[in-house]
Amino acid sequence: MRTKNTKKHTINVVTLGCSKNVYDSEVLMGQLRANNKQVVHEQEGDIVVINTCGFIDNAKEESVNTILSYVQKKQEGLVEKVFVTGCLSERYKPDLIKEIPDVDQYFGTTELPSLLAALGADYKHELVGERLTTTPKNYAYLKIAEGCDRPCSFCAIPLMRGKHKSKTIEDLVIEATKLAADGVKELILIAQDLTYYGLDLYKKRALKELLEALVRVEGIEWIRLHYAFPSGFPLEVLDLMRQEPKICDYIDIPLQHISDPILKSMRRGTTQEKTNALIREFRERVPGMAIRTTLIVGYPGETEEDFNLLKQWVKETKFDRLGCFTYSHEENTHAFNLEDNVPDEVKMDRSNQIMALQSDISWTLNQRKIGKEFRIVIDRKEGEYYIGRTEYDSPDVDNEVLIPAQAGYLRQGDFYTVRITDAEDFDLYAELID
Repeated sequence: MRTKNTKKHTINVVTLGCSKNVYDSEVLMGQLRANNKQVVHEQEGDIVVINTCGFIDNAKEESVNTILSYVQKKQEGLVEKVFVTGCLSERYKPDLIKEIPDVDQYFGTTELPSLLAALGADYKHELVGERLTTTPKNYAYLKIAEGCDRPCSFCAIPLMRGKHKSKTIEDLVIEATKLAADGVKELILIAQDLTYYGLDLYKKRALKELLEALVRVEGIEWIRLHYAFPSGFPLEVLDLMRQEPKICDYIDIPLQHISDPILKSMRRGTTQEKTNALIREFRERVPGMAIRTTLIVGYPGETEEDFNLLKQWVKETKFDRLGCFTYSHEENTHAFNLEDNVPDEVKMDRSNQIMALQSDISWTLNQRKIGKEFRIVIDRKEGEYYIGRTEYDSPDVDNEVLIPAQAGYLRQGDFYTVRITDAEDFDLYAELID
């Protein structure tokens, strides 16, 4: 007599791309766990779900290579099924089905219920804020909105994520409260555009009101703002940041360029003059705040003059944190109609020049911190050091503070006061005070 196979499958969720994807994977895993499914993140499993990125060429290539590697494992009998979701799948599903047919099923960014059904699970509407977090226990991402209404010429995100859709303040407070109950002390607010928050629901920009509600959540000590759009920035948020100790003196605001012709072609809705005025507002209203930005070099039509202006501006502005991307020519974007006329080697050289400048700026700024005291949070232990961050630093992308492990036991997620003893361009060394 044949017995029924009662093997319990392990579902391995693999996440590629940005923090928004991390969040989506966490929601997926929370749903699977609520359905009593065995789920792991980037470990071993006989069923694999790949949450892909489709943003720029490098990210797309990584996503395709990851899919191919798991399809190979399926062919070798090491995994039973491979499912693909996320931005790449949303954007290129027909092509992917044709080119990589051995994937069991492809899903877009809005098809979570269908993905769950394929995994033998039901979508549970009642799970507001229930997630299986993958970040260190002391911080978590809080996605406050999905999609984007901005018309930026180079960006394919609206194609993959749809129109801007805010979550309610009430639901976000519930989610933050659950995270705090699980030991989360730092919320990193994410969206394609934080500054647009609330316009669809409340007919006004409501980021300030959301922050006022979140600071009241017991257990949350830091709230950090990521991905703010420069045009239409709600300045009242800065006043609240200055007054409210829980809101980190930190902003991530992708400015992309400073040359007026490039900004106009990018459809950014701003100018050099307006951008500089906004940065002045930041620094006047919140003295000492850390400003992080990202830039794009090699955009169609970017001349040597445009680039030199950008370089000079970076030198003069002295951003605390900066990342630089080379332009990626994306189908179905407005900029795709333009000639991608800056050679790849020139793009890369320009990016390297900007990052070399930023390295010098960061080194100079960090030298000024030697001898000063900072409150830090401990993220992890690595070799002979505990690794922490100040309120001016986001995980994975910004400065880290290294404290020798022989200083004594420091607990992950706890806050300590340290004195900076030495500094490099992107690392600070410190001794424990309290």
